[in-house]
Amino acid sequence: MPDELLDRLRRFQRDDFPLRRSHFRMLVDDGQHPTTLFIGCSDSRLVPYLLTGTGPGELFLVRNVGAFVPPYDGSAGFHGTAAAIEFAVLNLQVSRIVVCGHSHCGGIRALYGEVPAAALNLRQWLELGREAVLPVAEPGPEVLRRTEQRAVVLQLERLMDYPMVRPLVEARRLSLHGWHYVIEDGEVHVFDILRGGFVPASQADNAGTGPYRPHEPDELSGLLDGSGVPAGP
Repeated sequence: MPDELLDRLRRFQRDDFPLRRSHFRMLVDDGQHPTTLFIGCSDSRLVPYLLTGTGPGELFLVRNVGAFVPPYDGSAGFHGTAAAIEFAVLNLQVSRIVVCGHSHCGGIRALYGEVPAAALNLRQWLELGREAVLPVAEPGPEVLRRTEQRAVVLQLERLMDYPMVRPLVEARRLSLHGWHYVIEDGEVHVFDILRGGFVPASQADNAGTGPYRPHEPDELSGLLDGSGVPAGP
């Protein structure tokens, strides 16, 4: 029986790699210098390189269920996403962090439903999106979309609690960007705090908020309670 994965590996080494050999050689000799940390959902339909038009060496990628950011609690342990944030900011000195959620997210939908009993880690991980959930009995498409966007904003707030992130953001040496990718439209909606919600990239004048400006504690409450996120075009 043919091994499809093996065939793809051989095809890359035979056909694709020779076209990029010099570029990969440069990345080995000079090291990686990505400018963007991309925190995205693990969903197979979200392909960061396609969305951003980037290639090898340009994005430092973190993928997990829901594109969640764990709170910074100062503990040391097996915190993969937190470790990646630290490495990107302290070692690679990225200038941008993008948090990218998407439409039809299974992780967000699971917040309104049941999680398999055997999925102990998943059950705990999903709690990182709990604050984004709206008080409805049965979520329809609009509620799920709003929850997906609210979850992105929640992760931006958590990033600001990382001690290596906040000073750089306030010094405008690091910018945070919240994105919501609508799979069926092929368009990313970018979070713009000045416009009070998510804006389609085709109608936006920037790739998101840019430097995440300080705000009063109640300024973001409209977004986190759902009243500030626009219904969309």
